[in-house]
Amino acid sequence: MPELELERYFDHAAATPMRPEAFAAMAPYCMEYFGNPGSIHPFGFQAKEAVEAARNSIAKTIGAHGKELIFTASGTESNNLAILGGARRMRRLGKGNHVIASAVEHPAVREACRALEAEGFRVTYVPVDERGRIITEKLQEAISPDTVLVSVMHANNVVGTIQPIAEIGAFLRGKNILFHSDAVQSYGKIEVDAVRMQVDLLTINAHKLGGPKGAAALYVRKGVRIDPIIYGGGQERGMRSATPNVAGIVAFAKAAELAAAELPQEKARLAKLRARLIRRLTGTIPGCKLNGPAADDMYAEYVLPTHINIGIDRIEGQALMLELERLGFATSSGSACSASGSEPSYVLLAMGRTREAALESLRITMGRTTTETSIDELAAAIEQAANQWRSAASLPPLR
Repeated sequence: MPELELERYFDHAAATPMRPEAFAAMAPYCMEYFGNPGSIHPFGFQAKEAVEAARNSIAKTIGAHGKELIFTASGTESNNLAILGGARRMRRLGKGNHVIASAVEHPAVREACRALEAEGFRVTYVPVDERGRIITEKLQEAISPDTVLVSVMHANNVVGTIQPIAEIGAFLRGKNILFHSDAVQSYGKIEVDAVRMQVDLLTINAHKLGGPKGAAALYVRKGVRIDPIIYGGGQERGMRSATPNVAGIVAFAKAAELAAAELPQEKARLAKLRARLIRRLTGTIPGCKLNGPAADDMYAEYVLPTHINIGIDRIEGQALMLELERLGFATSSGSACSASGSEPSYVLLAMGRTREAALESLRITMGRTTTETSIDELAAAIEQAANQWRSAASLPPLR
């Protein structure tokens, strides 16, 4: 295996390297300040003060109040809490049993919806267009008197397409329907403001922006209540019982603070790198096509600056990924949260791609460690890998 180099890491959508500042912030809470925030003595007070300071700091980055943030252990848990807790409470109050989600939601939302279906809920999955953007007219048509919750992700984890969350939120406002958005991929990469987005529930986590794994949060708008899915001591306003991950939460706050401060410059830098890589790949590799909005079309503003999803005719994405791995590059052929890596992406299928085209997909995601040099090296490696694969498979050479 070649030596691992951070500049050659192109799987930031799966996990980001932890920021040294975040690690330094959490270290004392792993050893010195070890108290349980629920304990009524100085050791517990130290931990509780750290958690509340972090809560207020993170909430500020999404335009929220600290009391509106519930800490969880992962984006998956936050999504499950929002979907299951929100829908169950609404049905319990006699509001209805219909849930709506987009066809391209993360597995953490899709599987939660399937669990609700097993409980008797009716779930409608709204289609997307060829760029992965939800067809809002179809969502509006799906609303019925018994609709209790709508979940639409802010940005897609596979292709990076950004959804019109504020537009959907404005449409749903006043309809007594909970609106949830999974902002795990967008948080720290583009502006995320819970108030402007007009959401009731919003999922964010730490390890996509330089924080640790095991720390995440769910924004619950003031006045909104959801049922817990974990029972115990009643921590987190009774919506999520468990001893908080104090060290992880402190590090989460530090990473979020740094990401928010750097966002305008980093967003612009990565957008330029994305455009450069797309031009290199589609301009030098015949049969290379882009899945999702391009860098220079009218939909460019609807895609994360970090994400590129490509396909090369008759070359499987997994085979290309493995060859790139041999050359020292880390990429992905799909979501790291999916157990079915050999199956075509349901996101690409929902976008109208054929099964064969979906199997050809390669996901490239960038971050703080990505440089112009590493972009050029990756482009050259992909061309080399494509030629080697075609040669080994006795396919016509690229020309």
